[in-house]
Amino acid sequence: MPGPPDGEQLLALGHKLGEINFEVTPTEETDMIRRAMVLSLLTAAVLCTSARAQEDPAKSYPNKPIRVIVGYAAGGANDLVARVFGPKLAEGLGQPVIVENKTGAAGMISVEYVTRAKPDGYTLLFAASSMFTSNPVMFKKVPYTLSDVVPISTVVTFPFFVMVSASQPIQSIKELVGHLKAKPEGANASGAAGIHQLGFELFKSQTGTRGQYIPYKSTTQSINAVIASEVLMTIADAGAASGALRGGRVRGLAVTSPTRLASYPDVPTVAELGFPGLEMGSWMGLVAPAGTPMPIVKKLQEEVNRIIKMPEFRERMSVLQVNPEGNTSEQFTAMVSSDLARWRAVAKASNIQPTD
Repeated sequence: MPGPPDGEQLLALGHKLGEINFEVTPTEETDMIRRAMVLSLLTAAVLCTSARAQEDPAKSYPNKPIRVIVGYAAGGANDLVARVFGPKLAEGLGQPVIVENKTGAAGMISVEYVTRAKPDGYTLLFAASSMFTSNPVMFKKVPYTLSDVVPISTVVTFPFFVMVSASQPIQSIKELVGHLKAKPEGANASGAAGIHQLGFELFKSQTGTRGQYIPYKSTTQSINAVIASEVLMTIADAGAASGALRGGRVRGLAVTSPTRLASYPDVPTVAELGFPGLEMGSWMGLVAPAGTPMPIVKKLQEEVNRIIKMPEFRERMSVLQVNPEGNTSEQFTAMVSSDLARWRAVAKASNIQPTD
């Protein structure tokens, strides 16, 4: 048995009725009846079409340009990945994707901007993990929470390297731990973000060592400090350190991923070295304002997972030393919540006090 007519069918019927010539002498009454019938059908068609659009807004999404907000300066890792990802997203959705940089306050300005945007899928955040997993731990005033956004999917993930200067005689994690314990006056580590400090605190708790964290303005500066032996060690991502690693100016003692990296097969994992609790990493992913319809979230999630399988995209990401990796909105949300809880525990155990 056929179902009720949809909006398009009602519209067609209304127009057809409007063209009917009644086989009676036209009168004012018959003309009014015909107009009322046509008007009723057209009204029903509009209401039906509107209801269907509300049920599945993804069917008409997108029909205008999409803005992807990046919270860090042009040329940084977050920006570079976003600018490779953006055109691929545009190809899949059939609309322009404009990448915009809104920098400041450790990325918090960009997050706040997106949380205040209309939740319609046209303003998205290319988020970095620190925005949601370390900023709430390291700063007293964070103008958003995880509930203010809808995590869509991760795009890339990447681990950290435990590194020392190549000029140091230290050849392994075991020797580094021994050095830290034997010479506590020179026990220190550089970094440029809250996640680096938290990573060093986790390192100390797992290895039973002590040391001072020394902040720098950028990861490049913190790595250069290690090269110059201003500090003993650093924990940083391979993308930022790749030039120094490949140039032999720093020595990678361990990688914090569950498995060895194909680009650095000689660097053992922390688990191999007896420290599975040191596994950690970061991610970049797509986030929308809270309230964004789930059909739109699902559509974007499908696009992310399509893009990360593209050989060209994967090749570009390998150059940046990051791993294309997607997931569902539910998995992404659970991962962020778990990471945040982990770093809160590390900060509490290390007595790290959040700053203004």
